[in-house]
Amino acid sequence: MELIKSACRVLTFGHRLERARPRLYRIAYAWTRHPEFADDLTQDVLYRALQKRHQLRDMEALDAWLVRILHGRWCDALRKRYPDAELDEVIDDPAKTPDRMHSQSELVQGVRDAVSSLPVGQRSVLTLVDLEGFSYQTVAELLDLPVGTVMSRLSRARQRLKTRLADLAESELDVDDARGASGRHLRRVV
Repeated sequence: MELIKSACRVLTFGHRLERARPRLYRIAYAWTRHPEFADDLTQDVLYRALQKRHQLRDMEALDAWLVRILHGRWCDALRKRYPDAELDEVIDDPAKTPDRMHSQSELVQGVRDAVSSLPVGQRSVLTLVDLEGFSYQTVAELLDLPVGTVMSRLSRARQRLKTRLADLAESELDVDDARGASGRHLRRVV
């Protein structure tokens, strides 16, 4: 009989954990602002809760207990990432996650490649006007060209760059769709 009661408690505990999962994920996502990391934290909390279920004295306190575990795991992750920082002063930037930094560096490299693919005359004018902020007149004087030539080269360079970057953006979207990035919004996990 005691074995049956114990099994029922474990089943009830597992059922309550499963119902708490979406809420834990939403909290983890709000804290991390990174879907994969939030999912990992949620999984870790559920795993730890299963391991330590004997420590929970009052089943009504389950939600608070789970959030405390989540907070502890989140703080541990921040301490690993920022070992010398005071946690109250840490501003965790989700844009600095390895996968996003890699994507940013790929994007930067794509733009550099697109600019490098321009003919030299167009690249020179584009660099001086758009990247360095020189006026058309100054660029004309620097390169010993008529202002009209600077303007036409700049126009052609911008058009080529626009086409090239649109192709790059399309290929990025295709890669993201293949990875399932279209679903990278806040979601509820059932």
